[in-house]
Amino acid sequence: MPVSDRELTQMFEHVLKLSKVDETQSVAVLKSHYSNQRIVDAAMDAAQRLGAKVYGVELPSFNHPKAMGNDMTAYCGDTALTGNIAAQRALEAADLIVDTMMLLHSPEQEQILKTGTRMLLAVEPPEVLARMLPSLEDKARVLAAEEVLKKAGSIRVLSKSGTDFSARLGQYPTVTEFGIADEPGRWDHWPSGFLFSWPNEGTAEGTLVLDVGEMLLPFKTYVREKVTLEISEGFVRRIHGGFDAEYLRDYMKYFNDPEVYGISHIGWGLQPRAQWTAMGLHDKNDGMCMDARAFYGNFLFSTGPNTEVGGSRKTPCHMDIAMRNCDVLLDGEAVVLAGDVVAPEASRVG
Repeated sequence: MPVSDRELTQMFEHVLKLSKVDETQSVAVLKSHYSNQRIVDAAMDAAQRLGAKVYGVELPSFNHPKAMGNDMTAYCGDTALTGNIAAQRALEAADLIVDTMMLLHSPEQEQILKTGTRMLLAVEPPEVLARMLPSLEDKARVLAAEEVLKKAGSIRVLSKSGTDFSARLGQYPTVTEFGIADEPGRWDHWPSGFLFSWPNEGTAEGTLVLDVGEMLLPFKTYVREKVTLEISEGFVRRIHGGFDAEYLRDYMKYFNDPEVYGISHIGWGLQPRAQWTAMGLHDKNDGMCMDARAFYGNFLFSTGPNTEVGGSRKTPCHMDIAMRNCDVLLDGEAVVLAGDVVAPEASRVG
């Protein structure tokens, strides 16, 4: 159902309050011509209502010659901010940036965050923002899970379809997303509600079997026939199955970069208001499909870059694969069983 402009502004006021915006703060709204103007206007209006000093930074669009499609995760790394030091300094001057154009996976974003500036990404349709409006309960749920994940030394993922994947943990930090940018240098994404880490380099091993109904992003498609990924020493070595497997193989091969096969972040979803079925109700150009990444009890597996946590893989191809009905075990203890979160510390709240 459509969200009115007034409702959208009220929603932004709620989220910015949770992100500690008040009359002592400065807020920059980052936009380009493809940004949702309603989101831009609502963010600026809400920040002004809270008494903040507000300004806009508008950049021209950027399209890499090798990028395919309009999804903002289909090509990672370079953005319209690349090499634009004046604009970067203007953003670093803000206490909080509302990003409506997408800097994710760019070195400039990491440089801005290191200055202490907070950042909130908001690129989903207003109706999706409304359904997954962040709350303190969401934050508590994800932070409880973070305590479990950051202590773990290993992860294993199993499924009845044949998945048996494992990796060592600890080399890289745990990252949380709950839609609130409330601490210096924090990046978050509204909507969200999940967490993840990265395998220790060279330790990811096993088989991932994508069953019918699993979600491939940025394709924004549901798997229609099983796809098997064979993984060893931290890289996908073989992809086989029917047409879905062929499509995935050829897409990754197109980038002509061995780093695209490296295992990136892995974790699980904790947002009960996200729905795996929602992707089928939206046009492919409607945002990033955060429902697929955040739905409660998913196992989210990804490939490609790891520079955002200090790794060396700067590659433009990033696949997020959202899987259902998996068991996720940390140090042999289940946190997710058959797609339901079972760890007491990370159970459903609210």
